[in-house]
Amino acid sequence: MRKENFGALEETIGYRFRDQDLLKTALTHSSYSNEKKSKGVDVECNERLEFLGDSVLSIITSTYIYGEYEDFREGDLTKTRAAVVCEKALSKYAGAIGLGDFIFLGHGEDMNRGRERPSIKADAFEALLAAVYIDSGYDLDAPRSIVLPFIKNEIEEIKAGSSFEDSKTALQHIVQQVNSEKLEYVLVGESGPDHDKYFEVEARLNSNVIGRGRARSKREAEQLAAKEALRLFGEE
Repeated sequence: MRKENFGALEETIGYRFRDQDLLKTALTHSSYSNEKKSKGVDVECNERLEFLGDSVLSIITSTYIYGEYEDFREGDLTKTRAAVVCEKALSKYAGAIGLGDFIFLGHGEDMNRGRERPSIKADAFEALLAAVYIDSGYDLDAPRSIVLPFIKNEIEEIKAGSSFEDSKTALQHIVQQVNSEKLEYVLVGESGPDHDKYFEVEARLNSNVIGRGRARSKREAEQLAAKEALRLFGEE
């Protein structure tokens, strides 16, 4: 059953729409639009807004990753962006704000648990970002304030996964091939206030610096230092 009160959604995302019709369009699935049109009522679906929202999401995500992760090469940037704007991730973001409960669906789609379909929720989330962007006078800060916390959290989860753990492990395997080699990670600097601190770490092989990393946690900084060292060895 769809929730009727848009105010609850607006409160959740922290944005109040001036144009409620724009919000309604963002939440209108094509199945609902087609159903209404079959009855002679012209209702616009959210596909055009979804198109714009995809670009809005991309620029917000790309700008954040580019500025935040200076050690990432193009491939790392591309992979990270793809991971945090994929259908699975967007569906998760939509679920966090209960977006599925507000979507206008055709009767058949609604009966077939359409509100739970990742593709429908992901598309509606992109459309919502576009609607906020337009309603705010094309101010990127408005949709950014909604989606950026999700992006940050998703990246942290990715970094905590195996793909980031592999760098230190792979480097250790290389070093272990020679018994006399000594690998260590040395904290060489800290910067920023306690709530936004950055750590700088060097990966050292027999006291020689072979990689550097800078991140919000020592663990991540070590991983980035190891990743840079792997490039030195031609492993990345």
